[in-house]
Amino acid sequence: MKIRMSFPEGEIVARLDDTPTTQALMAAIPFEASASTWGEEVYFSTPVTAKLEADAREVVEPGTVCFWVQGNALALPYGPTPASHADECRLVTRVNILGMLEGDAQQLAAIKDGDAILVSAV
Repeated sequence: MKIRMSFPEGEIVARLDDTPTTQALMAAIPFEASASTWGEEVYFSTPVTAKLEADAREVVEPGTVCFWVQGNALALPYGPTPASHADECRLVTRVNILGMLEGDAQQLAAIKDGDAILVSAV
């Protein structure tokens, strides 16, 4: 499964694994949200609610597509956050792992607080 996230300065595609959270996300597409940033992470609300999955974790690789259960949000880390130790991508809490971005995750650096994000299926 793939999704496209379009923003004012471009777009990025993600390949998603088949998880319960991914299935709920795919059923909610398309939707639009307002971006927020936290260090080198972009996150935005979704119309999805989910429970933590067995493989949920707090530290991920850059470009991991994460679902922040407490915020009902997609979280897209591409570098260190205020919670990171050294250069790791550490999220504020454990998150569900949905998949990986295709291409260079540093493209997310172009997204600013308040930018519109359109999420659609590919």
